[in-house]
Amino acid sequence: MDKDRIAGSAKDFAGKVESAVGSMAGDAKTQASGVAREAEGTVQNVYGQAKDAARDATDAAAGLAKDAYENSGDTLRDGSQAVAKKVQDNPLGALLVAGGIGFALAMLMTRPLLRPPQRRRYYS
Repeated sequence: MDKDRIAGSAKDFAGKVESAVGSMAGDAKTQASGVAREAEGTVQNVYGQAKDAARDATDAAAGLAKDAYENSGDTLRDGSQAVAKKVQDNPLGALLVAGGIGFALAMLMTRPLLRPPQRRRYYS
């Protein structure tokens, strides 16, 4: 619980008490002061609740990121084991796929640059 929530609740309660005392005494100034303090306490309490919610969301996101980081090694290891099994099961298909990828990369890297056509200049 945030200290703003505690202070806000205390101000809210004090404002209610002051407003009730002003109402019983018939003093409009004390009653208005109590209502103002009550509103200030409510605002501070809501601000504390927002800070708590933001802190909780941050903690949850950090926990999810930590879990994803810790499990990434397992996922990578499982993927590499699956690829190794596929290659062992079908070595010719794996060789053809690797060759196709290499050919495509070579074509992309050695492609000539596209240049605009040269302008012809006519002199008279």
